[in-house]
Amino acid sequence: MSSGGQPSSSSSSSQYPVLCASFNQDNSGFAISTRDGFKIYDSNTGRLCYERAVGAFIVVEMLYSSSLLAIVGGGEQPSLSPRRLCLFNTTTGTALRELNFLTSVLAVRLNKKRLVVVLQKKTYIYDSNTLTILDAIDTVPNVKGLCAFSPSLDGCFLALPSSTTKGSVLVYNVMELHSHCEIDAHNSPLAAIAMSFNGMYIATASEQGTIIRVHLVSEATKSYSFRRGTYPSTIFSLSFGPSTQLPDILVALSSSGSIHVFSLGLAINQRGRRSSSFLGSLLPDSVNDAFDPAHHRVLHNAVPAGVKR
Repeated sequence: MSSGGQPSSSSSSSQYPVLCASFNQDNSGFAISTRDGFKIYDSNTGRLCYERAVGAFIVVEMLYSSSLLAIVGGGEQPSLSPRRLCLFNTTTGTALRELNFLTSVLAVRLNKKRLVVVLQKKTYIYDSNTLTILDAIDTVPNVKGLCAFSPSLDGCFLALPSSTTKGSVLVYNVMELHSHCEIDAHNSPLAAIAMSFNGMYIATASEQGTIIRVHLVSEATKSYSFRRGTYPSTIFSLSFGPSTQLPDILVALSSSGSIHVFSLGLAINQRGRRSSSFLGSLLPDSVNDAFDPAHHRVLHNAVPAGVKR
C-alpha cells in the first residue's frame, strides 16, 4: 500500500485482490479467490491442495475436506455469472450441478444435509444430496449477504438480518425447517454475525461497532457483552474459536486494522466466582463482561486500516 492508503502499482494486493476467503466447516482447510481463480490450502501445514485458474469467483465454499465445492462466479466472464451456483468436483474438475437464480448469489453455506443460498431478498434451503428445495425464506433487503450458519447436524441453525433499521436477527432451524426465534441484539443495523459450530451461541455486531454481543441460541438470551472500543468502527467479521464443544474465544476484525480477541472461557470462570458472592449474584453479568479488560486482547495494526478481510 502507498503512504496515502491507495494500492501502489507494485503492490501484490492490488495485482491479486482477494475476492473471498473462507474456512471449511471444521477449519481444517481454507479457500482464497482472486480475479485469476481460487486456491485451497491445508490449514495446519499451509500446503496448496487445489487450484483452478479460470477467472474470478466471489463465493468458494468447501464441504469439509471432500472434493465438493460450491462456487459462484464474479461476473467478469459470461460463463461465470454471479446468478449461477455451481457444485464442483475437484477430483474430476467438472461441474456436478448448477443452480440458476434471478438475482446474484451473495452467500452460500452447506453441511452434509443442507445447502443454503442467500440472495438479497430471499434465502433458499436445499437438501444437499438431492438439491430439492425445502424452503424459501423471504428476508429484508440483505445487500451484504449477511448470514451465519452452524454446520453441526445436532444444532444446525441459520441466522439472517430481520430488520434494516435495527440489529435484529432471525434464527432459523435448518434441519426442522422452521423459525426458531428472533433476537433484538442492537439498536443499529447489523454489520456482522457469527455462530458457533454447535449452534449454541450467536455473536453480533452493529454498524456502530463498539459493542459485540453473544446470545445463547436455545433460549434467545444474552450471555455476554464485550466492548470493542469507545469510538465507532466497522466490524468486518466475527468468528468463534474452532471448537465442536463450548467455544472459548471470539475474534473480531475491525476497520481500524485491529484484531480483537475476547475470552469466553475466562468470562465463564469469573461469572461463576461472582455469582458465588452475595453482591456478585445481584450484578448483571452482561454489564460486567462488557467492561472487564481481562476478557479482551487487541492485536493492533494486524491488517491495513480499512482493508476488509
